[in-house]
Amino acid sequence: MSLTIRPVQSSKDLHTFVTFPWKVYKDNSYWVPPLIRDEKKLLTPGKHPFYEHGAIQPYLAETADGSGRPKVVGRIAAIRNENHESFHEEAVGFFGFFELLATPQLLSREGVSGVTPQEIVNALIAAVRAWLAERSLPVFRGPVNPSTNETCALLIDGFDDPPQIMMPYNLPEYAVLLEGSGLKKAKDLVAYTATTADVPETLVKRATAAAERTGVIIRALNKKDMRNEVKRVQKVYNSAWEKNWGFIPMTPAELDHMADELGQIAEPKLVCFAEKDGEPIGFGLGLPDFHQALRYANGRLLPFGLLKILWHRRKINRARVLALGVLAPYRRLGIDQLMYIWLWQNAKEIGIYNGEFSWILEDNIPMRTAADHLGSKVYKTYRIYEG
Repeated sequence: MSLTIRPVQSSKDLHTFVTFPWKVYKDNSYWVPPLIRDEKKLLTPGKHPFYEHGAIQPYLAETADGSGRPKVVGRIAAIRNENHESFHEEAVGFFGFFELLATPQLLSREGVSGVTPQEIVNALIAAVRAWLAERSLPVFRGPVNPSTNETCALLIDGFDDPPQIMMPYNLPEYAVLLEGSGLKKAKDLVAYTATTADVPETLVKRATAAAERTGVIIRALNKKDMRNEVKRVQKVYNSAWEKNWGFIPMTPAELDHMADELGQIAEPKLVCFAEKDGEPIGFGLGLPDFHQALRYANGRLLPFGLLKILWHRRKINRARVLALGVLAPYRRLGIDQLMYIWLWQNAKEIGIYNGEFSWILEDNIPMRTAADHLGSKVYKTYRIYEG
């Protein structure tokens, strides 16, 4: 049976591309459906600031079922990020939005035979490789959707728990299939989990001593001054993370976009600044795990999705710390633990009893040490591949 890889070219194609995961995860209780509206915006040039310095070409993998009708069996996107190329001075492209019917059982359920999951993956990767080669990008990494500032990486361990906000979920077979297509590990990312039991007194004393010794104070986000708060975030973020593997500075437009998106669900008690003499030298961003409510909307706000989200939002009991960093001159002084403890204690006040710290690079020893000292443990591992 023939297998065709074709580019997404129409609004109908885009809808098919965005809604394809519903076929993959039809019977999966862990996957959280994204909002179809938001996914389409992310994949439409001009509607997301990524396109000011990047390009995305989505592809669909098609074959035919037993009756000869076309069937979509996979998807992928080739991605160019010119900011990455200039910041890291390397000719590297990316792939993302990777999904497929990854088992013979899933293919059979859709009435497809005569093609294997490995053949589908090989063809999808070949399409990405060819698109990037035309742009003189011989190496590519992924998955990123569409960059490391958004949802990225492939889950390779920890499949028995739903993903937290802005973290991916995928079938276990994906890793084997990508490796079967010739891709290799580029870097692993880890997620820590911890319950909000009382923070050990020794850590509280150590953090208090650090605050007194350095003169650093921790304060909450001021939603009434969001314009200036966003500027403070950018100042810290683009400096504190610049040496991290895979880091790409966020443009002002990207930061404003993310602030608008996340501002709707942000809880000021879970967003903090570390300040020295009134200047920001550290930043911590925690978000209630909105996925606990979003899953009930099944990708649509209307007619009842929004009401379901609002109802289940009241029951959110876990959060994700998705960014926490300190400017280089102030590292190894306990300020990171000071922010962790601040976030942890505040979470309890708003009914959050479980926290995830993610993602952390596998070789980011200072941040992993800080997480270890809090008594948290690695419970999920993600991987970015290279080809």
